[in-house]
Amino acid sequence: MHNVFVVGQNAITSLGFTLAEHIDKIKNNISGVKRIDDKVLFPESFYASLIDNVLLHQHFASIGNPDSYTKFEQLLILSAHLALKDSTVNAASHKTIFIISTTKGNINLLDTRQSNSFSADRVYLWKAAQQIARFFGNNNTPIVISNACISGVVAINFANDLLNSGAYDNAVVIGGDIATEFVVSGFQSFKSMSFGICKPFDAHRDGLNLGEGAGTILLSTQAADCDAKQSIKVLGGASSNDANHISGPSRTGDGLYFAVTKAMKQASITAQDVDFISAHGTATPFNDDMEAKAFHRAGLCDVPINSLKGYFGHTLGGAGIIESVISIQGMKENLLFNTMGYEEFGVEEPVTIVDHLTEKEQNYILKTASGFGGCNAAVIFAK
Repeated sequence: MHNVFVVGQNAITSLGFTLAEHIDKIKNNISGVKRIDDKVLFPESFYASLIDNVLLHQHFASIGNPDSYTKFEQLLILSAHLALKDSTVNAASHKTIFIISTTKGNINLLDTRQSNSFSADRVYLWKAAQQIARFFGNNNTPIVISNACISGVVAINFANDLLNSGAYDNAVVIGGDIATEFVVSGFQSFKSMSFGICKPFDAHRDGLNLGEGAGTILLSTQAADCDAKQSIKVLGGASSNDANHISGPSRTGDGLYFAVTKAMKQASITAQDVDFISAHGTATPFNDDMEAKAFHRAGLCDVPINSLKGYFGHTLGGAGIIESVISIQGMKENLLFNTMGYEEFGVEEPVTIVDHLTEKEQNYILKTASGFGGCNAAVIFAK
């Protein structure tokens, strides 16, 4: 068994292209969720967090030719580049593996109006992942994790397992998704999107906000050269499936409870050790109730919990990574970030929602995710 350290991070959403920009805006309660009037995405107005395409083009042009890569690929490549440039990880090494987390990848290329510039096979997840890894000169076959909205957390856990096995020394774990007509219309068909900025765990929550974005977490068996107090390890993780419904979570929270308790067991900690939980917190009625039940049953009702979805929406395959990256930075600074949109307690079991920026020593944090098909995942990070 090896210690697996977090040695680099990045997030790209509507809040900015660096982790520092995200932390600054979250500390100041600034949301990137806006009213969107884009008939290409949906005929009616909706609220979402979208990337500025002009800014993305400008940023990517400094490292590559934007015309050679799709928007999805540009986001993930740029995020990985920004994480790697200040790290000692050799991205091209045969001992470095790329793991790509996404729910839909280049699904916009199914629209023939957008696909003319790229080969037909670019729509396949394996092909997009190959393009991303090859950009960095890595010749290993990249691994794709596409497991609905738990993809990012599963990707971190899978990378941890690979590095623990000794198969690789480093993992570049990148997750992301973009807003497309297919994605927006799909969530609208479920009537699951909010009429404003979402309200996780709130009594008046009415749905989620979609978000575009990408996040990168670099994992290594070698700690970065920094203050030992700033070293963060992946201690353990687990996933489960409650097989409840194609899109609805278990009403009892059993699946998430099993994932959380198995993750704590693998990390050799108890509920009393957990200092903070970064929840999935989509602000849909069923999800937030399910999470509250699972946390309560696991003995975590007194542990501070937040959801970051109100700042940059639900970034699907990127959510588990982007939210882990931000939570790890909060852990380093001993800060608990406010749950944007939350005002009045509104879930079925008592849990402790972070409603303002709070200073708190954190040694162990839990990140969770839940998704379509009844899937659930959890990962433990530790100082």
